[in-house]
Amino acid sequence: MKKDSDILLEVRDVSKHFGPTVALNHVSFSVRRGEIHGLIGENGSGKSTMSSIVSGIQKPDSGTMIFCGKEHKPSSMLEGAMAGVGMIFQESGVVLGITVAENLFLGNLNKFRKWGIVQKKEMYREAREALDKIGFTELAPEMMIDQLNMEDRKLVEVCKVTYNDPELLIVDETTTALSQHGRERIYGIMNAMKSQGKSVLFISHDLEELMQTCDRLTVLRDGQLITTIEHEDMEEKSIKQHMVGREVSEKYYREDYGRPISDEVVLRAENVTTGYGMLQNCSFELHRGELLGIGGLSHCGMHELAQAIFGQTPVVTGKVIHVPTGDCITSPIQAINHGMGYVSKDRDKDALVLGASIKDNVVSAALDQIANKMSVIWPKKEKKYVKEQIELLSIKCENMEQFVQYLSGGNKQKVSVAKWVGRGSEILILDCPTRGVDIGVKAAMYQIMENMLAEGKSILLVSEELTELIGMSDRLLILKDGRIVKEILRDPNLTESDIIDVMI
Repeated sequence: MKKDSDILLEVRDVSKHFGPTVALNHVSFSVRRGEIHGLIGENGSGKSTMSSIVSGIQKPDSGTMIFCGKEHKPSSMLEGAMAGVGMIFQESGVVLGITVAENLFLGNLNKFRKWGIVQKKEMYREAREALDKIGFTELAPEMMIDQLNMEDRKLVEVCKVTYNDPELLIVDETTTALSQHGRERIYGIMNAMKSQGKSVLFISHDLEELMQTCDRLTVLRDGQLITTIEHEDMEEKSIKQHMVGREVSEKYYREDYGRPISDEVVLRAENVTTGYGMLQNCSFELHRGELLGIGGLSHCGMHELAQAIFGQTPVVTGKVIHVPTGDCITSPIQAINHGMGYVSKDRDKDALVLGASIKDNVVSAALDQIANKMSVIWPKKEKKYVKEQIELLSIKCENMEQFVQYLSGGNKQKVSVAKWVGRGSEILILDCPTRGVDIGVKAAMYQIMENMLAEGKSILLVSEELTELIGMSDRLLILKDGRIVKEILRDPNLTESDIIDVMI
C-alpha cells in the first residue's frame, strides 16, 4: 500500500457553481503516486467537473490543488498539460478533416517544419512510433481521421494524450466508447503508468470495471465527497448505496421469459449490403412489441446496421421495408415519416445539438406534430410538450431553455431519447443507449423500453454490453465480419460465455 505522504495530486476544499447549480461542494481527496484512483457517482455528481478543473479546462470557485509538490492553478488545458496532466475525454476529442498524424501532433506541428513546410514523412514516421507504442499497429498515420469509426478515433485521442508522457492521466468515461479489445489497450496503458510511478484518475460508471482496475475509489454524490475506499474494502452493494444515498434494487433487466411475440412483422431487412463490405446480405424481421438485440465484437457491423435500417447509411444492395406500408426506407426523413426513431451511439455528434436548448432538441423531431395547419408552432403548446418529456424521463435541468452541452452525460442521453419517445415512435432503434450513464439512468432507460414494449411498440437494441443484451432482448442476432451468424432466443440460462463463443 502506498503511503499518504507519497501524494501526486491533492485536492483541498474545491467548490464550483454553475449559476444556482452546485457542481462541487468543498471536495477534498488525493491521488497517490503509482496508483489508479477511481472516481464514481451518478450523472451530475461532479466527476467530470472535478476532472475538468484538475486538467485546467475550468477554474474552481474556491479551494486549492497541489500537484507534484507545487500549487496547481492551470488556466487552460494547455497549462495543465505542460504541468503534467493529460486528459482523455468522454466524447470525441479529435479534429475532423485532417489526418491521423496531424491530430496526434495538433498544436505541435512546428517540430516538423523546415523552411516553413511541414515535413510529412518525418511526421508520419513519428506518428507510426506513437501508434505502435500503444499497440495501434493497424492504423496508418496518413489516413484521414474522418475514415475512422468512433472507437478508432478515441484510440487516436488516447495516443495523442499519452504521447506527451503525463504524470497524471485522467480517463473520463473513455472505455464506454470502446470494445473489449479497445478497453484492454487502455488498461495496458494505465497499468504501465502505474508501474512507472505515475498515476491515473479513472472515471467510469462501470462499477465492476472500477473494482477490478482501481487501487482506491472515491465516491461523489450531488457535488459532495461521500467516501474514499481502499481496494480491499470495495464491496459492490455498499458502493452503490454510497452513490445514490439509499439501498439500490438489483432489478435492472426484464424478468419475463416466454412472453408471446406478435406474428405481425413491422420491419424487414432483406439482404442488406453496404459499401466497403461493412454489411453483407443481412436479413431479419422485427415483430410488433418485440425487442430485438444486435451484438458482436468491434467492427462486426452492428452500428452500421442500425444506421442502414434508419436510412442514414446507403444500402448498396438489398432493402429495408416498412412492412405495414410496404415502403422501402432509404433516408432518415422517410424513416421518421414511417414512425421510426434512432438514437445514435455518438450522441454529441449525431443525436443532439449541444449548442441548442433542451426544448429545441426535444421538439426537433416533432415539429410536424406540434405545428398547426399553417405550420405555426404556438409557444404554449411547445412548452407543454417539452415539459411532459422532461417529467416523463426525469431530466435533471435548471429549465427547458438550458443548453444541452451543460447537462451531465445521462441527462443528455435522456434528451436524445425524449425526441423519439415524445413523438410516439412505433419503431425505435437504440445504439448503445446506456453508454456512459449511471445505474439510475440505466434503470430509467430499461423501464422506458419495457413501457414501449407493453404498448406494442418495437425496439432494435444495438449494444456492446452482453448483460444488457441478455437481460433485455426477446431475440438476439450476433454479427461477425458484417454478417448475421446466429439467432439466439431469450432464455434464463443464457450466459455471456454462450454469446462470446459465437462472436469469436
